[in-house]
Amino acid sequence: MASRQAQRSMITVRALAGRHEYADAVNLQRMVWGWEDLDILPVRFFVVARDIGGQLLGAFDDNFMCGFCVAIPGVHPSGPPYLHSQMLGVLPEYRDAGAGRMLKLAQREDALARGFELVEWTFDPLELKNAYFNIEKLGAVIRQYLPNHYGITTSSLGGGLPTDRCVAEWYLKRPRQEFPTLARIPVPAGLDRLRRTDPDEVLQIQQQVARLFQQNLASGLAVTGFERSSDSGTYLFSSWPSE
Repeated sequence: MASRQAQRSMITVRALAGRHEYADAVNLQRMVWGWEDLDILPVRFFVVARDIGGQLLGAFDDNFMCGFCVAIPGVHPSGPPYLHSQMLGVLPEYRDAGAGRMLKLAQREDALARGFELVEWTFDPLELKNAYFNIEKLGAVIRQYLPNHYGITTSSLGGGLPTDRCVAEWYLKRPRQEFPTLARIPVPAGLDRLRRTDPDEVLQIQQQVARLFQQNLASGLAVTGFERSSDSGTYLFSSWPSE
């Protein structure tokens, strides 16, 4: 499956049609993250997700799949079922064409139509563009930090670092309330490049971010905002009512 130039006006989102498109999503995982087979979700996973009421969406430029997302139902010890968005991937040349945003909005529409009011997913706190999109554009809240959640993966983008993750909580029917900022965690920009040239320095930054996140979350704060500039991104913490 070869990539091509993005055409914003031509991108559409729809449910994946079957095993042949599940196989395209498997290939996209290799292209987006550079994973080896050990870390890739196989076609079998997509089939199971479909069978248990999961969500399988693709972004298409004409008939060319440029992105996808897959989500499965989840259950917390208390509270109604929710959707866990396991994976969303978009080819690099389509990321500025809105494909990721279109997939998330389609995910929201489908989730609400089926009675889900919460979607959760994990993301790397050092990926500042994702953080800004998740927190500022979608309005997600962060109340959990998971150190090395998936273990060291084969992704060429990860630089062999621990897979620390934040858990984004996206409440689909409740706009996020604004509260005074009580703590900040700044993260320098440009870490994607630094992962390749100096992973030891990135590891030190990651460990510092993890320590500050865990301290603030343990004190009852949550991430409810994000500021970015050309040289950094800053997580904004405030009080957040318990569910």
